[in-house]
Amino acid sequence: MKNRADESEIVVGLDIGTTKVSAVVGEVDSDGITVLGVGNVPCRGLRKGVVSNIEWTVRSISDAIESAQTMAGVEIRTVYASIGGSHTRCIASDGVAAVSGGEVGRVDVERVLEGARAIPVDADRQILHVLPREFTVDNQDGIRDPVGMSGVRLGVKVNLVTAATSCVQNVVRTAERCGLTVADVVLGSLASAEAVLSEDEKEIGVAVVDMGGGTTDLILYVDGGIAHASVIPAGGMNVTADVAAGLRTPIGEAERLKRNYGCALGRMVGEEEEIEVPGVGGHLPRRVPRRVLSDIIEPRVEEIFAVVRKRIEDTGLLEQLSAGVVVTGGGVLLEGMMEFAEEILGMPVRLGVPVGVKGISQLVQGPQFATGVGLVQFGAKALTQARERSVGPAELIRSVRPRVVEDDLAVSEEIQKKKPGRFWNWLRAAF
Repeated sequence: MKNRADESEIVVGLDIGTTKVSAVVGEVDSDGITVLGVGNVPCRGLRKGVVSNIEWTVRSISDAIESAQTMAGVEIRTVYASIGGSHTRCIASDGVAAVSGGEVGRVDVERVLEGARAIPVDADRQILHVLPREFTVDNQDGIRDPVGMSGVRLGVKVNLVTAATSCVQNVVRTAERCGLTVADVVLGSLASAEAVLSEDEKEIGVAVVDMGGGTTDLILYVDGGIAHASVIPAGGMNVTADVAAGLRTPIGEAERLKRNYGCALGRMVGEEEEIEVPGVGGHLPRRVPRRVLSDIIEPRVEEIFAVVRKRIEDTGLLEQLSAGVVVTGGGVLLEGMMEFAEEILGMPVRLGVPVGVKGISQLVQGPQFATGVGLVQFGAKALTQARERSVGPAELIRSVRPRVVEDDLAVSEEIQKKKPGRFWNWLRAAF
């Protein structure tokens, strides 16, 4: 949505997670991103980052959007939505193109990136992102931005992020059932990294561990570009389930106990501390040592970070991560998490919280809002690139939704025929 008075843009990030849905509203102008509103509600409609119950997910999205709209004082119609889950993949590719005119221009860069993405993928998968690692101009490699350089041959090495088409479609359809238009679907861990990392960390090498409710995502940056991305199918909900089973208490109470009294490192808990554990099935509450709770949590956290360590070692990039590890996501909000992660990973570890935004930024300062803020930053960059390319209405219509869900072109056209005024009103307001 666009305010023509001051040429500012309203960008909304919609983080659809296993345990919560967050909507972050940001105003983008020449001074940066100003957070205007936040909506955050529980969600039970996803499993391991994938939509499993559309009705429940639609309800959570509607509540989060309504809350964000009320706080921001704007009407939300277009969002950048997150996607995650073990169905996402990262594969390496490269491309080569001849430079027209002897000087590399934006058109040449776009052509070589299109060449890099022209690889066979399974019929049930689609490419979400083309992430350049480095460019080469003639025989010179290690180039970050080749625009303006002289040469005749432009090459690029990229990482392609792919996802199951059905999972992408389900994200889009749940948002559309809430009356929203999805401008783009973004890998959640990529958005989180965008929000919590500095350029220096990306340059000297860093790992981002985004622990959500159903999955833990890993992204490695080396020499300023993404070198690896993968998903571990375990997260905060696994810890909660362990607590519920170990203490024989309902899942909701297990989550409360984990958040309020949980500690990832048992030796940090005093022997004399006790907590009250509600019973299940009519059993009375009982008091148990807090150390028992930590002894249940610690093995699962250790398992997750051990898998992270193994994934990093398997890439062969361990020695290149000079900046260490940044952990983020709602699953890391436990006492002792940083200390335990540092112990298992054998590297410096810091907590990643969103940076680079202003306004009511205190509402998004927790690691659980990293993805939502990152989606707003991703959308801000997309709008800047669109202005640079001077994207016209026809190109915009092709790029917004059909690019994400190509199978629904006929449905989209039918909707536009039935409600042309609403569609074009949205188009004018959005850009």
